[in-house]
Amino acid sequence: MTTNRPVLVVTDMQNGFVREQSAHIVPIVADLVRRWQESGGDTLFTRYLNYPGSPFERFFGWRRLQSPPETDIVSELQPYVERGIMFDKTIYSPFSAEGIELFSRHGWTECYFCGIATESCVLKGAVDAFERNLTPWLISDASASHAGPEAHAAGLLVARRFIGPGQVITRADIPAALVRGQAA
Repeated sequence: MTTNRPVLVVTDMQNGFVREQSAHIVPIVADLVRRWQESGGDTLFTRYLNYPGSPFERFFGWRRLQSPPETDIVSELQPYVERGIMFDKTIYSPFSAEGIELFSRHGWTECYFCGIATESCVLKGAVDAFERNLTPWLISDASASHAGPEAHAAGLLVARRFIGPGQVITRADIPAALVRGQAA
């Protein structure tokens, strides 16, 4: 892993979050990760792990993503995971105490966020990066919501308000030096 180079944060691309409303971004994210890694970029894969008694269970009654295969990263991304860093989390954001230390250790100050779900984990990671004086970018066409396009659009609206309208980008806006080749 290099330091002081932007990191691609691939958020919660797990079997349990891929549904009809979010499945379309799986090949998009896989292509982005492939091109990012071919350019020598650092990739952080986050994996959300729910647990008995979690706030999600207590407040939402949501008991999913507590074990494989729901917690597994989608098969399309498996070839790339070993060339990146896998980070397990029990909160929306990768910025737990361990995550903050990980970002610091690698010198990551510019962060490109993609994955599932735009309005929750992707958004929260980008906002937390902003609040830590890092430079967040939310890649809108490489993110989706398992709750559907309305939730995705709401997440993008809130992101523009929280981290700045210019920080919500598309894959075409990523500097060419960070991704090789053309998007699929």
